[in-house]
Amino acid sequence: MEVLVELQRVSKSYEEKVAVHDLTLKIEAGSMFGLLGPNGAGKTSTIRMMIGITRPDSGTVTLFGKPFSSHALQRVGYLPEERGLYRKMKVIEQLVFFAELRGLGAAEATRRAKQWCEKLQIADVMSKKTEELSKGMQQKIQFISTLLHDPELIIMDEPFSGLDPVNAVLLQDTLLELKNQGNAVLFSTHRMDQVEKLCDSICLINKGEAVLSGGMREIKSRYERNHLIVQYEGPNGFLSHPAIESYKTYADRVEIRLKPHADAQDLLRTAAASSTITRFELAEPSLEEIFIQTVGGRVDA
Repeated sequence: MEVLVELQRVSKSYEEKVAVHDLTLKIEAGSMFGLLGPNGAGKTSTIRMMIGITRPDSGTVTLFGKPFSSHALQRVGYLPEERGLYRKMKVIEQLVFFAELRGLGAAEATRRAKQWCEKLQIADVMSKKTEELSKGMQQKIQFISTLLHDPELIIMDEPFSGLDPVNAVLLQDTLLELKNQGNAVLFSTHRMDQVEKLCDSICLINKGEAVLSGGMREIKSRYERNHLIVQYEGPNGFLSHPAIESYKTYADRVEIRLKPHADAQDLLRTAAASSTITRFELAEPSLEEIFIQTVGGRVDA
């Protein structure tokens, strides 16, 4: 598979603060890559070096198999975390303007803008000014502007911020469709549940350093399945079983973390002896749990 972007031992500091340290990653065509970590971890600094907004202090950045060049950015779509739209411009005028900046002619820019507005269900607001629209609508406009020139590498910094669940799913489905067409999609977020659903590979960074990277399946296979979801009716005395390290009780279930190498089946027998068990699911740890295990108390506030 073709590697579209590669960072080799990249570092960047701002005065006394180290933003990124010795970071290596690569993103292949036809894949979705998650760059994740807490706020302030170095995600945006990494993206800015990737697309030439800033230069690394050391290390190398390669785009489409060649050392970074501004010409390569014609093949990149970038949605920054800080949005930038012209509030007084009409939606269609704004989208055509952005497409023309990317080298499209007016007629083709208009055609693509209308097509994307239909796809993302905002065709009825194309003649409205941006300032008349909700934050979610404006987010969709920014999303479309990133894709109008049909980029091969799509980079999105917190793309689902401010979206309701319905529109978040719409954008997620669009990104998956683009990935399946052979594009590479990088999105940066601190929402690990979204990464877990969407990404083939991840790089998890904290305080500017990669603390976990690789394919999602391979990463999860490194961790013991020690998370239990139990639904039951009756007494809860089984929650004092020695196999249990900790648990949290919710309205319809209890979620249990087992001690290392604990016998889940023995816990099930104990629970079934006193209660009616309607669900007993041994699950792999979530990406969020893996992150907490990996970084421990080292997360920046």
